[in-house]
Amino acid sequence: MAISLTNSAAERVRSYLDKRGGGVGLRLGITETGCSGYSYVINYADEVAESDVVFEDKGVKVVVDPQALQLIDGTEVDFVQNGLNQAFSFRNPNVSGECGCGESFNV
Repeated sequence: MAISLTNSAAERVRSYLDKRGGGVGLRLGITETGCSGYSYVINYADEVAESDVVFEDKGVKVVVDPQALQLIDGTEVDFVQNGLNQAFSFRNPNVSGECGCGESFNV
């Protein structure tokens, strides 16, 4: 089981944590929503719960709830900039379909 980061995503997390003055790493999860069932939830982690699963890639910790990990195991997190738009994006090998707007997915 693993979650990985591209160089761009790792640099964005490190840069943001430095800018805000601290934090443990990136917290990645999912929520039931959207027309396809699930949507990613991404935040910066300030603490690690006993039940959390922690991965480290490129010097950045990725904190994941074990229930979410079942649906996002193997996901690569990227950070992309397209013109003025910038966002994290996800390559999840478990996804069997996505909604037309790309906001939600199903497995």
